Amino acid sequence: MEHKPMKEETAIVLDFLPNGYPFDKRPSHKKTPIVQAIGKTHFTLLELVPKKEVQLQPGDEIYIGEGKRDQIHHISGRLAFDKLTATARSEMEFTINDIVTKREKDFVQFFNNAQPLSTRMHQLNLIPGFGKKHMWEILEERDIKPFETFEDLKTRIKLLPEPHKAIVKRIQAELTGTEKYRLFTD
Repeated sequence: MEHKPMKEETAIVLDFLPNGYPFDKRPSHKKTPIVQAIGKTHFTLLELVPKKEVQLQPGDEIYIGEGKRDQIHHISGRLAFDKLTATARSEMEFTINDIVTKREKDFVQFFNNAQPLSTRMHQLNLIPGFGKKHMWEILEERDIKPFETFEDLKTRIKLLPEPHKAIVKRIQAELTGTEKYRLFTD
């Protein structure tokens, strides 16, 4: 079965370069404005070209799905982590944190539904700071009653690292391209 990348409907602006990339040696009238953004659903890093006269700020939410787009002319493609500007990198943690906060139920469901990857590795072990002891406690507790919030998870599992922050760290690690398994990014 072929893995088909998921499409993003909306994205959050990480950086807006009205004069294109500084390293682009073409004359300024030939440079294209660039938007570096992150998808709200699959955390896909994207390079976008805005429509003429559009001004954007980091943190702006923009529609990039099928059909009429008000602000974006076209999607250039995926963006490698190492191509992110300094501004985009500094905005990324804040933006991911915001998305995880707004989609808390989805990420709590991860803890309720996480499965083994092999006989020796479980998806829960891929979350920074979550060892075997935490994994077994989470598995036992979720069998009694599914978790409802990050707070519920912290209350029921003793000495658990902050689940919200651990998820944000995991997503950032996946976006750098250094992780073998992807739990939250496409």
